[in-house]
Amino acid sequence: MDGFAVRAGDAGVGARLPVVARIAAGSPAERPLQAGEAMAISTGGVVPEGADTVIPLELVEDSGDAIEIREAVASGANVRERGSDVRTGDTILEPGMRLGPAQVGALAAAGIHEVQCAKRPRVGILVTGSELKQPGAELGPGEIYESNGLLLATALQLAGAVPAQLGVVGDDADELERAMERALLGFDMLVTSGGASVGPHDLVRETQAGLRVEEIFWGVAVKPGKPVAFGVRRDHLVFNLPGNPVSVLVTFELFVRPAVNALLGLPEPEAVFRQGALTASVRRNADRDQFIRARSRREGDAVVLEPISGQESHMIARAGRADALIEVVAGDGEVAAGSSVRYLPLS
Repeated sequence: MDGFAVRAGDAGVGARLPVVARIAAGSPAERPLQAGEAMAISTGGVVPEGADTVIPLELVEDSGDAIEIREAVASGANVRERGSDVRTGDTILEPGMRLGPAQVGALAAAGIHEVQCAKRPRVGILVTGSELKQPGAELGPGEIYESNGLLLATALQLAGAVPAQLGVVGDDADELERAMERALLGFDMLVTSGGASVGPHDLVRETQAGLRVEEIFWGVAVKPGKPVAFGVRRDHLVFNLPGNPVSVLVTFELFVRPAVNALLGLPEPEAVFRQGALTASVRRNADRDQFIRARSRREGDAVVLEPISGQESHMIARAGRADALIEVVAGDGEVAAGSSVRYLPLS
């Protein structure tokens, strides 16, 4: 604090002390403080040896070469002890922590100018479907706007990856093979959308098999998002997500984001669920866990979750109003309004 460094025992109300030095930040006093003296000190200045207290300017009458104490302060007041924030040998950051503003500031304050970091994974995004057109283009019969590429690029960027949109590939086996082979060579991870189900135009999994991608699983008990596949080729990860955009939104949070977290070196990469209360009852699905889009809000200390209208897997425009995914575990009957449920926040 801007004020005067003193010994608390000398600084009772009405005491008059000579000012024997003036200390600026970065310029310590040339000698210790003696009994019955004061030294002017600026914020950030080194408290001189012999002083145990700093009295703020507002609590003294300053005549230039002396001060008169108008209000006493306790010993140790307005003094930051050396080593009170960090000491030699302390751990500043644990391995696996993300570097945000506070973390970078902590490293700099400890004098650490260089750290070893995990590489941000480079992720290729390949969208399939002959019916897809870029937003802004004129739609022809049977065509729809492509939204999954932008959805995935945004989600990957926020997750800490470096995304690259590789465009839209039509339902053509040769074109798809060429695009996937390039992507598998150039990226740490490949994420596709569409073409991973069992229809006659779903060519992704068959094409990958020809490119020596080892499929680890296909199909999950999740709604929306059942036709999800995951495979590897050497050290490259490959996720095949459904074509419906809400299914992409859900399966990214459940499967792709944890994989990105693992590549970033986070010690607990799995999805982190929170607790909230339902505002309306929700019917369970007998066979699959559901992830219901909802809006969250705080009521006192609790989070309440209001399911949005329109839960079909193509309804991404309606899902744009949601900021949470409510987990509804498979089973019979319904989850009643007011029940405590788990949810994932949507970033």
